[in-house]
Amino acid sequence: MSDWVKWLLLGLLSIAFGVFVLGAPVVASVAVTVVTGVLLLIAGGLQVVGGFTVEGTGNKILSLIMGVVMLFLGWSFLDHPLQGTLTLATVVLILFMAGGIARIILSFQMKGTQFFWPTLISGILSILLAGIIWSYAASESAALLSLLGILLGIEMLFNGFGLVFMAFFVKNAPNDETKQA
Repeated sequence: MSDWVKWLLLGLLSIAFGVFVLGAPVVASVAVTVVTGVLLLIAGGLQVVGGFTVEGTGNKILSLIMGVVMLFLGWSFLDHPLQGTLTLATVVLILFMAGGIARIILSFQMKGTQFFWPTLISGILSILLAGIIWSYAASESAALLSLLGILLGIEMLFNGFGLVFMAFFVKNAPNDETKQA
């Protein structure tokens, strides 16, 4: 099987999963929360074990505290996945808002360059998106439960289309033998 066909199949699979995830965003959001919980448990356990090997009392205490916090969060996400999903969705909203503010500030440092307007608009759109999601979530709590799944589904669609386009690019690109001739 040629490389371009592999990329094409991977892209189509990503698109199919993206459509599936968008069809059940709450289920996908809870799945993201469960995976995050498992990863936090693993990271917390490793952090606690690593805490016993670091030098210095302050470093040891900080490492152990961080490990225990990660263990607690992981356990909490697994024990209460719907509440964990709301927590993660809220964190995503905060990151959208913070990222938008940071890009707006950065854009003014780029004033007079070709990057000013795209960076400014990007920041404004992130803040508007966070505001829209927040206002919608205030009236309907299921919106936050769906947020992670919707974002995951959209990302899978974008990734899938990107892989499909790359597959056709690889198919139509001249190979090394043609370049050498």
